[in-house]
Amino acid sequence: MARKSIKIRAKEKNGVVTVKALMTHPMDTGRVKSKKTGETIPAHFIQEVTCKSQDKIILATQWSSGISKNPYLSFKYKGGVKGEMVSIAWVDNTGKSATAESIIK
Repeated sequence: MARKSIKIRAKEKNGVVTVKALMTHPMDTGRVKSKKTGETIPAHFIQEVTCKSQDKIILATQWSSGISKNPYLSFKYKGGVKGEMVSIAWVDNTGKSATAESIIK
């Protein structure tokens, strides 16, 4: 993916960090036909999403083709503090990957 494919924000309030991430990805199921050619569009979707803070995994997920295009992910966790770095990474079924980081505000 040529352009930045993840936008991430992290904000701490009362000891709880809220992480919000928007990922740009087609998330094709492999069951849809092209309007132009009539051929099936191959499956192309994010399979793994991992979020880390201070080299600890705070979220690890396995996704499938049932997730919508350009998925949005939001979650909360305890233990993060302002100024720490949070990173999120994904790997899709074709082997492509992306990573983004944000400082907790």
